[in-house]
Amino acid sequence: MAPVIRPATGDDFSIIADFNIRMALETEELQLDRSVVEQGVRAAIADDRRGQYFVAERKGEVAGCLLITYEWSDWRNGNIWWVQSVYVAPEHRRCGVFRALCEHAVTEARTNPEAVGLRLYVEKDNQTAQTVYEKLGWTRPGYLVMENMFPKISSSKS
Repeated sequence: MAPVIRPATGDDFSIIADFNIRMALETEELQLDRSVVEQGVRAAIADDRRGQYFVAERKGEVAGCLLITYEWSDWRNGNIWWVQSVYVAPEHRRCGVFRALCEHAVTEARTNPEAVGLRLYVEKDNQTAQTVYEKLGWTRPGYLVMENMFPKISSSKS
């Protein structure tokens, strides 16, 4: 049975946050702060300018998720859609969930007049993921992603 892909709703925030935490641990051995992740997921679901989550349902349960965020490209006069936070629960792997999520993202982007393409980043040592993406038609553009991340600062209002 093919998974059903749908936009995430507020009811999905907890499972998506859990998936994000599991993914960070599996792929990068990072332990994320659940409260920060939950706030981030809620923010994206509440405001589609920040991003759009899609979930895959299989056998009546959420089996995976994918987040699209947007980067304006002045070179292309449109948005590049970044595929992020892709996760499929272990019991649903090798059942077409990942492929269905990715194909849905491509279809959504192709039908959106402001989208000019999709990008994603993948851990440089994750050969399995790289091979899967290449089988789905993704290519290596030759860019190297660099970052300068800031720690999340909590504020207390007086």
